[in-house]
Amino acid sequence: MAKKTAQSRKRGKPATRKKATRTASSKKRAPVAAKKPAAKRTPVRTAPKKAAVKKKAVVRVGARNTKKVLAKAAAPKPRKKAAVKSKSGPRAVNTLKGISDIRRFFHRNEVPLYFISATNFNLLGADEWIKGFKFITYIDCFDGLHPNLMSPKTEEPHEEFQSIEDINNYLLTHSEVRDFIESRRMNSKSAGKALFLMFDEKTEELAKKAGLEVIFPPAKLRSWLDNKVNTNRVAEKAGVPCVPYVLSPVKHYEHLLAVVQKGKLGTDLVVQTPYGDSGHTTFFINSAADYDKYAKEIEAEKECKIMKRINCRGAAMEACVTRHGTIVAPLMTELVGFKELTPYKGGWCGNEIFADTFTPEIRAKARRYAKKFGDQLLKEGYKGYFELDYLIDKDSGEIYLGELNPRVTGASSITNHAVFALSDAPLHLFHTLEWMNEPYELNVNALNRRWAKDENIDSWGQMVIKYTTDDVQRVTEAPRSGIWRMREDGSIYFWRMDTHRRYVEKDNEAFFLRITRPGDWFYEGADMGILVMRGRMMTDDFELTERAKKWLAAIRTQFKSVAPGAHGSNGHEHLLEIGGFKMM
Repeated sequence: MAKKTAQSRKRGKPATRKKATRTASSKKRAPVAAKKPAAKRTPVRTAPKKAAVKKKAVVRVGARNTKKVLAKAAAPKPRKKAAVKSKSGPRAVNTLKGISDIRRFFHRNEVPLYFISATNFNLLGADEWIKGFKFITYIDCFDGLHPNLMSPKTEEPHEEFQSIEDINNYLLTHSEVRDFIESRRMNSKSAGKALFLMFDEKTEELAKKAGLEVIFPPAKLRSWLDNKVNTNRVAEKAGVPCVPYVLSPVKHYEHLLAVVQKGKLGTDLVVQTPYGDSGHTTFFINSAADYDKYAKEIEAEKECKIMKRINCRGAAMEACVTRHGTIVAPLMTELVGFKELTPYKGGWCGNEIFADTFTPEIRAKARRYAKKFGDQLLKEGYKGYFELDYLIDKDSGEIYLGELNPRVTGASSITNHAVFALSDAPLHLFHTLEWMNEPYELNVNALNRRWAKDENIDSWGQMVIKYTTDDVQRVTEAPRSGIWRMREDGSIYFWRMDTHRRYVEKDNEAFFLRITRPGDWFYEGADMGILVMRGRMMTDDFELTERAKKWLAAIRTQFKSVAPGAHGSNGHEHLLEIGGFKMM
């Protein structure tokens, strides 16, 4: 299911750089030599030995020979590799050849790069791959201890946040953020490049004003692709199968039944509105009573996606559209709708990655479909990172496209820290490379074959933990971000601070990224944090393992909260900030 991130309260969801100038050798043509009169033949004298000089070529009489010699003399001499002007100064045009060159290029990068979002969860560890990469976030999950994270220390006046886009727009106008970006400016024309989880046209304008190039396709295109109705249209062009469906407006329940009767979908249905977060805009309808619960949202849309309901498992696959083809990461399972993790039916709440996900046939189909879909995205004008949600029919074994997320996602942290990514390069690096104005060569087919091998896929799982109770509480204590350890009795303790999960080594260790801080508010659907562990979190029957349940219970005990108004605070000013949108 969709994972634009995990739903939250007040937080949350890229302007093109000028092309490099032409090489010096192509700026002007070499001047054409003027014809000279043919030289008369004269005796050749021998110069004295002490004043020896090189002989000049003697031109024979004859127009044809004269032209040849003059043309040869006028031809430009061979030049050294031409220099191309860039915003960081002149540089030689060198084509990056393969993974090693690409990795070195980013380790020597001089262009300021930023990921700007509510948290840095989606691209954890990117700063270790790219020199000069910084996170700018609304929430500091690391209490000032992350070496490459900047978060404003003061709150400036703003409207109530309704989306991640609102948060990013706030950050781009915050005085501390503006000063920070300005202090790292490259030159008068450019302050660097920026990635966002979510952004809109206002974000693009603010980024341009700050001197930042947004390194994602335009917001208008992303929004069009993000429309679940349009996703199916793109899938049809690409030849990627979808769950049997029809696209139609819905006026009332009887109209819905008439529409699905034509499509032979039955009466057990799933209706999705064009935009929305996982679990918020996916409606399961099998009766008039079911329909009445969601009638207002469904009837407000010009067009909905109406699908036959199938008995399925969720899966996810991330990929990247490049100039050399679509790079495809391994298939992941999805944690969906667990009541211990989310209050939303059908809501995404985590992922697993391991070598034998589903069957070899399903994994092969998923890779093939992702490549076909990515190639079609390129035709639609899109390049860079994307994720596909798949639905795997438990009865027939068929795999269908669920939806598209044209961005980095909540699964990106799992993808970019797996063995295949550490051995070559993370997927986000290939995305960024597409905007670095650098020629490169890459054998995408060889890379995809390598990433599909079992030995290049290790086993990890992550749970996105939400507050599931229908009440409001003020948080007084919250666990720190870093690596935690579990004792034999099931209790846990904080071992040490770390910025991602790479250094989790044993089954009794886990990395926790805290989202809700002391002073924040719990409400139904609020993101508490993300727990990442080695190994699986679900059984083969897609139930939480006992180990996962123990860790979940233990981390929840680390949070303490009180009812509004306790300890002399009515919480009114904070309650104004509560929202229900995805933040990760």
